[in-house]
Amino acid sequence: MKKILAILFCFTIVVSGFSQIYNPIQWETKVEKVSETKYKLISVAKIKDSWHLYAQEVPKGGPIPTTFTYDDEGGKIKLIGNTKEPKGEIKFTKLFSDEGMSIKSFAHTAEFIQEVELIDAEVKEINAFVEFIACTDEQCLPPKEIDLVFNLGKAALKGSKSVASNKPSSKDKKGLLSIFIIAFLSGFAALLTPCVFPMIPMTVSFFTKQSKSKAAGIRNAIIYGLSIIIIYVLLGILVSAIFGADALNALSTNVWFNIAFFLILLIFAASFLGAFEITLPSSWGTKVDAQADRGGFIGIFFMALALAIVSFSCTGPIVGTLLVEAASGGSQIGPIIGMLGFSLAIALPFALFAAFPGWLNSLPKSGGWLNTVKVVLGFLELALAFKFLSNADLVLQLHLLEREVFIAIWIAIFGALAFYLFGKIQLPHDSPQSHISVGRLSLGLLVLSFTIYMIPGLWGAPLNLISAFPPPQHYSESPYGVGFTKQATVSVTNQQNDDHNGLPDGAHLMPPHDIMAFNDYDKGLAYAKKVGKPVMIDFTGHACVNCRKMEQNVWVKPKVLDVLKNKVVLISLYVDDKRALKDDEVVDSKLNPGKKLKYIGQKWSEMQTIKYKANSQPFYVLMNHDESNLIDPVAYTPDVDEYFNWLEKGIANFK
Repeated sequence: MKKILAILFCFTIVVSGFSQIYNPIQWETKVEKVSETKYKLISVAKIKDSWHLYAQEVPKGGPIPTTFTYDDEGGKIKLIGNTKEPKGEIKFTKLFSDEGMSIKSFAHTAEFIQEVELIDAEVKEINAFVEFIACTDEQCLPPKEIDLVFNLGKAALKGSKSVASNKPSSKDKKGLLSIFIIAFLSGFAALLTPCVFPMIPMTVSFFTKQSKSKAAGIRNAIIYGLSIIIIYVLLGILVSAIFGADALNALSTNVWFNIAFFLILLIFAASFLGAFEITLPSSWGTKVDAQADRGGFIGIFFMALALAIVSFSCTGPIVGTLLVEAASGGSQIGPIIGMLGFSLAIALPFALFAAFPGWLNSLPKSGGWLNTVKVVLGFLELALAFKFLSNADLVLQLHLLEREVFIAIWIAIFGALAFYLFGKIQLPHDSPQSHISVGRLSLGLLVLSFTIYMIPGLWGAPLNLISAFPPPQHYSESPYGVGFTKQATVSVTNQQNDDHNGLPDGAHLMPPHDIMAFNDYDKGLAYAKKVGKPVMIDFTGHACVNCRKMEQNVWVKPKVLDVLKNKVVLISLYVDDKRALKDDEVVDSKLNPGKKLKYIGQKWSEMQTIKYKANSQPFYVLMNHDESNLIDPVAYTPDVDEYFNWLEKGIANFK
């Protein structure tokens, strides 16, 4: 049974979504120097088999054309003519209409050339972006925008090349840095488990004794550490390769995905708490051990692989959780960064103790404290499991795991953990003890403080420290706090056909701050025109963690709250709303011809993708009454001042 669970876990991570390609077109740039002031900017599209890219001009009603936009750097460069494209092939297709049309497209490789002249010779780099859509003969992916960077400084007369695909923004870098830090700390946590920690002195001693010199021992231990990193990073690359960013973002709000990982994390937690051990088949370890006897670099690599297999019962649950969290964040390289951080923390001690073997004497002896670390991780896995179950409940709007219930479960889990750390609860693999250490007491006090901190959340406290985890405050038995009821009213002047509670048709108040919001685009836009206010579209999701952070940490600030309540009309569109559309509202998908949009969330998700070229949440748009943007949309913006300034600039443009 244990082996089956382990194999199922690996199968879940590796096989899900294998049949789809989500990034079939990769872009690179080259620069050819024509003269001292003239250059050719060459954009190269590398297109995977069975996919194609459309030309810059397409028939009306057809796909989005491939479009290049170049930054003139404030008038410092001049474009010479239009962007030249390759010959391509004209094909007839019915992908975009029943009547069909002939469209020029490109396969395999396509080069687009734009000549420019420098007005200012000091310009060393030109920025641009390309908007395009990738299609097969049967389906299309959502439109994309890719940043391009042309490095003029390295261009010789015969041309040079600089890769410029998917340049990450500063916010993307911050998100990846967070993944790396969390993974690195998780690696240290895994290092302190009974499966890994005892291996440090054993492995280092082996290298130092078997090596002919100290330098050789250090070299072999470093190779061993690098092999550990390679093994785990390869796992991250595998997950990134079989998932695209679009699929990862969709998975984070998928009901069955969240329920599946709730169950998987429950199994992991039970394993850590001592109910059983999840191990890979013993035959795997035997075969790898046989390879490790070969010696040399290959033998050292298989020794590292043996460590990964032997320690799976401790590292597997942590690695699985990290991959899920990194993947559900929507970043395609998130799993790679996560595995890099995790494996680096595992590998560092082996290299350092090999370089300074005297440090081994200062290591604490193996004992019951290792099992304590494992049990603490089990409690954390158990708490995280309910976050996935909460996501599924939010998406389905079942109201089975509302805010108070979720917080009560967490209070029980962390309260039990505090009692465990104080020695009041004994689990199967714990060693008998007559006293607890100062470190364990300190950790117990910290957990107890956190437990007490959560208790006021049962009565409506915001709990900003964990705002991303519980359901939002309006998803509650008592949104305004336990024991308090409120008849929501709002004073709206000069309106007709209002319903009985004083709100315009289609509007509701978001507790506990009474922000009036619409969930219907057309009704919200009509009301905005009536009252003469700009529209703020909030593309959000019931299971969107960063959306909850914005609502509970940014929207509640007085200056932002004033804008949302008095200066804009808020339209919140939930892209994961699984309620069915009315029969007369079901339409064909424009992104996936042949498929129907059956759910409300699908309608808003496709609208966001087509109109705003984005598919992540939260995503905020300030819009005029003619549905044009008042300012460039923004995504997750945790800085209150930055978000407020964005609101103010957009509203000023409306006035």
